[in-house]
Amino acid sequence: MTAASPPRLLPLNILAHSATTALGAGLDAQRQALAHGRSGLRRNDFGADPLDCWIGRVDGVEEVALPPALAGLECRNNALAWLALQQDGLLDAVAAVVARHGARRVAVVMGTSTSAIGATEEAYARLHTDSAGVAHFPPELQRPRIHTPHALGDFVRAATGLRGPCVTVATACSSSAKVFAQAARLIHAGFADAALVGGVDTLCGSVLFGFHSLQLVATAPCQPFDARRSGLSLGEAGGYAVLERAGAGPETALQLSGYGESSDAHHMSAPHPQGLGARLAMQQALHSAGLEPAQLGYLNLHGTSTPANDGIEATAVAALFPPSLHASSTKGWTGHTLGAAGIVESVFALLALSDGLLPGTLNSTVPDPACGPQIRFDNARADIRHAMNNSFGFGGNNCSLVFGKVG
Repeated sequence: MTAASPPRLLPLNILAHSATTALGAGLDAQRQALAHGRSGLRRNDFGADPLDCWIGRVDGVEEVALPPALAGLECRNNALAWLALQQDGLLDAVAAVVARHGARRVAVVMGTSTSAIGATEEAYARLHTDSAGVAHFPPELQRPRIHTPHALGDFVRAATGLRGPCVTVATACSSSAKVFAQAARLIHAGFADAALVGGVDTLCGSVLFGFHSLQLVATAPCQPFDARRSGLSLGEAGGYAVLERAGAGPETALQLSGYGESSDAHHMSAPHPQGLGARLAMQQALHSAGLEPAQLGYLNLHGTSTPANDGIEATAVAALFPPSLHASSTKGWTGHTLGAAGIVESVFALLALSDGLLPGTLNSTVPDPACGPQIRFDNARADIRHAMNNSFGFGGNNCSLVFGKVG
């Protein structure tokens, strides 16, 4: 297990942030659904032969038209990336940091689990054979740039015109949480003055049937931390945040205060049974933010609704935090958005800071006696100063982020 603690760093200002999920496009759609307990989950209607489950599908992705300059990068994942990029003044914030620092000093750090694999699935499903007996992708899918793990970072760089370091992080379900840590390192090492971070993952057959083959998909809406939980509900989403070195631009009310990462490598698809990696990531995040556990006001849990993962995460949380902490999983609203979960749930943590609404755990009503008092099922209101987001991926790739409110 790797355990190097990140250094104590100056915070990074968050100039803009947004998420587009099954709840709708942009912050207002997210905050309204959270406040009113409206889930975005629906019975699976994705694909020609839908799996019997519930999904968090984003409406309108199929109608998104990319501008002509980006037409060669068209695929479902990039369509959602483009839709999410238009929300909540993100492009204005990008333009502002470019004006201050230049496009070469603004990094692009994106997280994704499956990238544009849906387009690759379609290409293989529609293979045609030429007169020499050689199989080919259909002409409209003969675009190598969309059939790579870096397709998302490549697309966002092209869509924004940014010319700084461009990185795509693919560490399963922690991908778009780790982008914050990666961007912080780039900025503090002097390679950039600002960064556009984010993540996008879209539904596809590999995701739905792959998780089903692992016996992790529930046939009913997911119920994180509920004693009756039987598996996860998959979703899709996209989101972004614009980060800038403190003091390099206008002061902001919200900041990235700290991060922690660990790699327990216990198992390809199961967490360490004592939650050691999860606990280490949370401890490191608190340390880098200069906080004690009791100072945290809200914790957005990874909380996938699988029997093992929820219990192990709850054990790690109970060992570290006091009973007064409000901790919850928001996957009952959006589904598990895989590589986009980190950015989506970071946005929910930021909404808790800015709005004072601490989400509960939707669909869950029967507490698991193995989980501690930190796990909350009902929404609450509180003026908090610090919030954390947990994102844990296959292979023991763990990341915890701490956000702060100033002023």
